[in-house]
Amino acid sequence: QVQLVESGGSSVHPGASLSLACVASGRTFSQNTMGWFRQIPGKDREFVASISWDGLGQFYADSLKGRSTINRDNARNSVYLHMHRLRPEDTAVYYCAAGGDRTRLSETAHNAAGDYDYWGQGTQVTVSS
Repeated sequence: QVQLVESGGSSVHPGASLSLACVASGRTFSQNTMGWFRQIPGKDREFVASISWDGLGQFYADSLKGRSTINRDNARNSVYLHMHRLRPEDTAVYYCAAGGDRTRLSETAHNAAGDYDYWGQGTQVTVSS
């Protein structure tokens, strides 16, 4: 059974940094894109960042470009999201996602939720003063 488990969500003040981690189990995703999305109540899930299978392609939503870094460790079947200068509008549940077949060995962004076959349960990030 495939599982993605996120960790690292927290309540922080504006301007703070936060790192999220996601560990996958049940199969390897070393040849698939991994991504992060976020969602606030009443809105669609929103792309945050993705990283290609080899880590060479890193893609970010405009809202977090320049304030976040995504990286992965294929040996640990893990992906990470490091966020800086957090703002109240970054408050959301953050989801880790593992790409499906169309992301295999791909170097494109894959910013659509439909490109991902597996999802974690989410971790809450709250930014408030």
